[in-house]
Amino acid sequence: MDERIHEAIAQLTAEIHAHQTDDGIFHFCFENSLMTDANMILLLQTFTKEKELIKRLCARLSSLQNEEGYWKLYADDEGNLSATIEAVFALLYAGYYTSDDLQIKKAKAFIRKHGGLNRAHSLTKITLAIHGQYPWPNLFHLPVHIILLPPSSPISFFDFSSYARIHMAPILLLSDQPFVMKNKQIPDMSDCFIREDQELLPEESRSLLTSVQDAVKSLAGLPHKLYLLSRQRLLTYMLQRIESDGTLYSYFSSTFYMIYALVSCGYQKHDPIIKQAIQGLIHHACSTERGLHIQNSPSDIWDTALLSHALQGPPASDVPLHEAEQFLLKHQQTKFGDWMVTTSHTEPGGWGFSKSNRIHPDVDDTTAALRALSKDPSLQSHYTRGLKWVLAMQNDDGGWPAFERGKTNPLMTFVPMDGAEYASIDPSTADLTGRTLEFLGTDARFPLTEPRVQKALNWLRSHQENDGSWYGRWGITYIYGTWAALTGMRAVGVSKDDRSIKRGVQFIESIQNEDGGWGESCKSDQEKIYIPLGDSTLSQTSWALDVLMAVYERRVPSIDRGIARLLRKLEEQDWTYEYPTGAGLPGNFYIYYHSYNYIWPLLVLKKYLSLSP
Repeated sequence: MDERIHEAIAQLTAEIHAHQTDDGIFHFCFENSLMTDANMILLLQTFTKEKELIKRLCARLSSLQNEEGYWKLYADDEGNLSATIEAVFALLYAGYYTSDDLQIKKAKAFIRKHGGLNRAHSLTKITLAIHGQYPWPNLFHLPVHIILLPPSSPISFFDFSSYARIHMAPILLLSDQPFVMKNKQIPDMSDCFIREDQELLPEESRSLLTSVQDAVKSLAGLPHKLYLLSRQRLLTYMLQRIESDGTLYSYFSSTFYMIYALVSCGYQKHDPIIKQAIQGLIHHACSTERGLHIQNSPSDIWDTALLSHALQGPPASDVPLHEAEQFLLKHQQTKFGDWMVTTSHTEPGGWGFSKSNRIHPDVDDTTAALRALSKDPSLQSHYTRGLKWVLAMQNDDGGWPAFERGKTNPLMTFVPMDGAEYASIDPSTADLTGRTLEFLGTDARFPLTEPRVQKALNWLRSHQENDGSWYGRWGITYIYGTWAALTGMRAVGVSKDDRSIKRGVQFIESIQNEDGGWGESCKSDQEKIYIPLGDSTLSQTSWALDVLMAVYERRVPSIDRGIARLLRKLEEQDWTYEYPTGAGLPGNFYIYYHSYNYIWPLLVLKKYLSLSP
C-alpha cells in the first residue's frame, strides 16, 4: 500500500502546484451556499446591468434547482425554504424566468407548503424587506441608539461578535427608517406571503429589548440629536472598515447590506464607494463545475497557509514555497482592529482569511500561517508577533474564540435574529481551542505544564460530550470538533491513556463506516447530535485518521482500513467530493472548500508513511 500512497502524494502535489499563481497564492474556490449568488444578481440588476455576468450567475443558480422545485444547501438536504426564496426572487428579478414558468411555479408551491416568506431566515427577510417584499416593522426591533450605549449597559454594540457587528451596522441603518428600494423590475412575491397572526417575540428577547430601550432613555442629550448621532456613528463604523478592494471586512454578505445602507443614507447609486464595493464583490467570483459562483470570502490566506504546511516535510515536493511564504508575510496584519477593545495591551500580528483582509484577523488563520512559517528561523520576529497575538486572544475560561476574546455576553443570544445564538457572540469552541493547542504543542513547543495550556485543557475536558465527542463550530461537526480537540491534546503531551483521550478515540472508532472511511451529515450541527452521512468524505476521513495516528502512533487495523478507503476515494471523486464539510451558520450556510480534498489527505498520507507497522 505504501507504493500507492507515494503515487497519491505525487498526484495531489502536482494538482496543488497547478493551482499556484506567480505570486505564491494557492487559489481554490470557497464554495458556499447560494445566498451570495442570488444576492449578487440583485445587486447587479439594481446597480450595474452587467448582463453577461447576471446571465452566468442565473445559469448556475437555475441548474441547482431540484426536480421537485426547491433548492438545497447540501446533498442530503430535503429542501431549504430560505435558499428557495432567494433563488426564486433573484431569477425573477433578473428576468431569467417569469412567474408562469414551471420551474417558478414548482418553487413557489414548495415555499407556500413550508410556511411562505414568514418562515424564512431573518437575513432572507431583510433582503426581501429592502426590496419591498416583506414588512420591516415586524422584522427588526433594535434601535440605532445601541451604538451609543456604554459597556455598563446590559448590552452594547461592542458586545456583538466582530462578524455580527459588521452586519448589524448596515442592517440597523436600513431597518431604522425603514428603507425600501424602488425599482419597477422588482418582482412581486406577495403570492408567497401567508397571512398569519403576528408571532410574539420570546420572553427573553422582549426582556432584552426593554432593557435596551431603558438604557437608551438614560442617555444624556436631546433625543433628536442622539438619534442623528447614532446614525452617523453607524455610518462611520462601516466606512472606517472598508478594505482596499471596497468590500466591508472582505465579506460579500456585509458588503451587500452596506451598499443598500449607503443608499438609505443618501449616497447615489454611482457613488465611487458603491461602485468600488460592487467591483470588489465581482472579484469574489470563482469557477465551479456548474458555472460561476460568488464566494462570501475568498480563502486565499487560509488555503495558502494550510497547503504550504502540508507540502513541507517528507516526502519532499518540488512545489516552490518561497513565494507562498512571501505572500503570507506580506499579509501579516500591522493595523489595530476592533479586537483591541478587549485586548488593548497587544500589538497587531495576526492574519485574516482573505488577501484583502487587513484589519480583521482570526485565530485559526493566524495559527495556520505560523505553522507554515515556523520552519524558517529568519522569520522569528514575524513568528513572535503572531504568537503573542494568538496567546492574547485566549478567553478567561481557557478556550479560544474565532476572532476576539471576551465576546461572550449571554444576553446577545436573545437578539431577535435567527441564528443569534451562533453569530451574536464569539465564545470558546472545541475546534479553535484544539487547533490552537496543536499549534502550541507541535510548532511553538509549549509543554503540558504551561498554565495557558492547562487552562485550555480544562476547558476541553469540561466541554466533552457524553459520547466522547466534541462539537465543532466551523466544520462538520462532531468529527471536526473531536479531531481538533484530540490532536491538540496529544500535541501538548496529554497521555494516550487519559480518560478524555480514550473516550474520544472510542467515539471516532465507533462511527467508522463499513467501507473504512468516515462521513458526517451537515444535519449534525442543526440537531446537535452526530448524524452519519451514509458515505465517506475525504476531509472527514482524513480528520478521523489524524486522530487515530496521533493516539496510536503506529499502524493499526482501523487506520489501515481508513487509509485504504482514502486512496479509493481519491480515485473515485464521487458525489461526496463536493459535499460541504465547512460550517458558517447552522441550517443556513455551509462551505465546500475545494482545497480540503487536497490538504487533509496529503497530510495524513504523509503521516502514515512515518508510522511503524
